[in-house]
Amino acid sequence: MKPLPIWVRNDDSIVACTEKIKVMRENFEELRQLAQDAFEDGILMEVSETQMREVLHHFVDALINPYPQDKIKH
Repeated sequence: MKPLPIWVRNDDSIVACTEKIKVMRENFEELRQLAQDAFEDGILMEVSETQMREVLHHFVDALINPYPQDKIKH
């Protein structure tokens, strides 16, 4: 698996807070494992690998940002 990126803000400044980076790492590991489990379950249930990947991509593409930029406090 590819390492996680260096996290940046919309203004391209780097998110350097150790605690924020730790939370991001934990969240993405949980997300990766959940997606992997769902993917494997689908394959075991004879769902097309291509379709499984398309559906997982669709979930990411359909994510909604509930925090308009002007409402975020730094």
